[in-house]
Parts: sequence; C-alpha cells; structure tokens
Amino acid sequence: MTDVSTRPNSTVYVGGLDTKLVTAATLSETFIPFGEIANISLPKPEAPSSTDVHRGFGYVEFEEATDAKAAVDNMDQSELFGRVIKVAMAKPDRRETNEPSLASTTAVWEQEGYLSKYGQEDRTAMQLDANEKTDDPMQALEDLDVAGPKPV
Repeated sequence: MTDVSTRPNSTVYVGGLDTKLVTAATLSETFIPFGEIANISLPKPEAPSSTDVHRGFGYVEFEEATDAKAAVDNMDQSELFGRVIKVAMAKPDRRETNEPSLASTTAVWEQEGYLSKYGQEDRTAMQLDANEKTDDPMQALEDLDVAGPKPV
C-alpha cells in the first residue's frame, strides 16, 4: 500500500482468500475490470515455518477512488476459488496516522488512575467477604436442594 496518502479512499481490503491458490496475479485479474490497479499487497505470514504464500487477506490499491468503490460494491461476498471473500474499503494504518489503537499495550491495572478508582472497592469487597465467613464450610450447603425426597 504505497502512496496511500496521495490516493485517499482508493485501497480495498480483500479477506477470506485461499492461502495456497490466490496470488497477486489472481487478484489483479479479478479486480482489473473495475479500474486501473496501482498496487497489490499480500502480507506474508509472520511465522517463518509457515508454508502459506500469504496470510489470507490482501490490499488492492486503485488509481481512482471511484474504482475502489465499484470493486467493493460488486465483489463483496462474492466467491473466489470456492471461498466467499470480504471486500471493503481499507482503513488507514494506525501506525502511520499516530492514532491510538483499540487494543491497549498497557495492562488495565497499570493504567494511570485505575487503582485509585477501583482499588478501594476491591479492598472493601474483600473485607466484607472475610467478615461473612463462617466457621463451618458445610453450613452454606444445608440450604441447597438435594436430590431425592425432602426430609420430613
């Protein structure tokens, strides 16, 4: 996805691809009817031991945004090599736009203000539980229904 900033809204995401049969040439042949293609990207698997050519999805960048829209309108939920593919407008890479991602890289309990907001409630709940404990652990089971006839 090169020069995405010079061609906004001209890149489509294509998901659900067969990892063995679909290549960049296949995507080119599939999407060329909608307009001139500027670039095709098929991300490689992260695991070096993987025998797959790509990760099952790719990006097709068109010269014109209207061509990308036509590709989405016509190809979403279509079939390619026996598999239903998902075609949608690609979202910009969050690393390039410096926007925060939906997934945090910091654990919840390490976030600023978490303990001050929720820590006191946890301590209070633990103290209440400690006060309600009985000496006989079987006493709580006496009120439960048991299988069989009820005692008279």
